[in-house]
Amino acid sequence: MIYKFRLLSDEVDNFTREIAINSEATFLDLHNAILDCVGYSKDQMSSFFICNDEWEKETEITLIEMDSSPEVDSWIMEHTKLSEFIEDEGQKLLYIFDNLTERAFFIETYQIIPGKDLAKAKCIFSEGDAPVQTMEFEDSTINDTNPKINLDDDFYGDQDFDLDELDADGFTGLDDIADPSSFNTDL
Repeated sequence: MIYKFRLLSDEVDNFTREIAINSEATFLDLHNAILDCVGYSKDQMSSFFICNDEWEKETEITLIEMDSSPEVDSWIMEHTKLSEFIEDEGQKLLYIFDNLTERAFFIETYQIIPGKDLAKAKCIFSEGDAPVQTMEFEDSTINDTNPKINLDDDFYGDQDFDLDELDADGFTGLDDIADPSSFNTDL
């Protein structure tokens, strides 16, 4: 059986990739096919998420073992076949390619072809330039309308306070401090 996946990006409007791959291939094979068809290096951590119809994350499939707890099911790309999670056309996945900023490709299974096999995954359609692979955390914003948060001196509130206004009774373990005005405020 052959799966055909369509990849889209919320960062680049005209970006589309389509990949055909055998259903018995692993998520690692799909991972490598994605990286090859967008020209990304293979030195970054990434994950797949199986999603529901509203693109909400359900099951994570990681590049390497991330959890050693036997109580939690963990899925590793190298050991997980696509057919274990892809059953129907329309199945949605997220491919997180930049873990630090949670940037991802939206993937949908748009066609399943039974009775055929494919020796190796291949990119069958390519349009537009892929977004950059990694982005500095400081450069990322939720969207272009949200300015970056300015963490200047006033971020936590009024910096001009009077130490005499502090209530010493509210502090425990400060018995050796008799006079709050003895603090050096000229730091």
